[in-house]
Amino acid sequence: MRFTSLSLLVAADAILASPIEQAAKPAAVPVKHSINVNSASGLVQKGQNRLNRINGAKSVGNSFASGPAENDDVSYVASVKIGNANWNLIVDTGSSNTWTGAQSSYVPHSTGSDTGGSVQVSYGSGQFSGEEYLDTVSYGGLTVKNQSIGSATSASGFNGVDGIFGLGPVGLTQGTVSNANTVPTFLDNLYKQGSIPSEVLGVYFSPENGSDTNDNNGELTLGGTDSSKYSGSINYVPTLKSGSAAPYWGVSIASFNYGSTVLASGATGIVDTGTTLIYIPSSAYSKFLSAAGGKTDSSSGLAAFTKKPTSNFSIKIGSNTYTLTPDQYLVPAAQYSVFGLSSGKYYAWINNGGSSGVNTIIGQKFLEIYYSVYDTTNGRIGFAKAN
Repeated sequence: MRFTSLSLLVAADAILASPIEQAAKPAAVPVKHSINVNSASGLVQKGQNRLNRINGAKSVGNSFASGPAENDDVSYVASVKIGNANWNLIVDTGSSNTWTGAQSSYVPHSTGSDTGGSVQVSYGSGQFSGEEYLDTVSYGGLTVKNQSIGSATSASGFNGVDGIFGLGPVGLTQGTVSNANTVPTFLDNLYKQGSIPSEVLGVYFSPENGSDTNDNNGELTLGGTDSSKYSGSINYVPTLKSGSAAPYWGVSIASFNYGSTVLASGATGIVDTGTTLIYIPSSAYSKFLSAAGGKTDSSSGLAAFTKKPTSNFSIKIGSNTYTLTPDQYLVPAAQYSVFGLSSGKYYAWINNGGSSGVNTIIGQKFLEIYYSVYDTTNGRIGFAKAN
């Protein structure tokens, strides 16, 4: 998610869709975005707020299409058409309600209708409330009629974006809409109406280079994966079926390593495009700082080092180990001015995820290096080396 300062970065049961024609081939959608970030004070807070919310919450077609999304070092944003207007929405696999109106009010036209229900969702570092509508939603050349959307009458913690494109599990919508138990997501409805062969989301993002902060260098693939965006095979693990992480894209973590040093063995985490950093258990974070010669910077909240770390950081999920080099887990020096960071230090995207419950978030800075696949149909999540 993107906000004016990074201190806020670190936030009858189902309504069925009407059938439409199936998409003939994958399609791409251009995106447009700007960035309003100039401070790194408290960057960690957004993800820690999300972890706190998770730990306090209840556990509970014949083609595919691709559409670009944009990497702005804060969030993944895609242009989604709702009714007769396009909206810049945060791509969030950590929540499931799609809504708009944070900047300008949603106005229903001939395709939109008020269900009479109210909707409210908290994201830890932000929240929105408003009315539920049914309207036509299009992305990547695919369309759902009568998609549930939220029209915000109140929203906080969002700047420069219109709302959220919720792509998490349907269960996360439970209790968010007053006149429904749960509401189907856009992806769920595409699958139900036969527009995609399986309920699968592929996510590709490439790291920013140099001082760039808002490249159009990402892609979402609806209903399948894009083999041009990754190398080798996709390695899958089952999603969690119980515990606080189960309603999300939850996975079991086997271990964390810094070089040959084992930082921790065993953790519960979620994979979340809506979180910027990588959060690891407190014990692992402390060992990471000790092994790499760093400490938590009092100004920014980031892990900081006077000398550049030399070892790789890795996360083992299932039987596969995913490695990040120092250049991949450190903030690029060319972006220090964007985040208001002091020169003469090195800063890491790795941070403290807490000591209990769900204590790991695999966020954007991991997902820029590894292509990720969210497979609702088969109850699994996969990773492959991104191209």
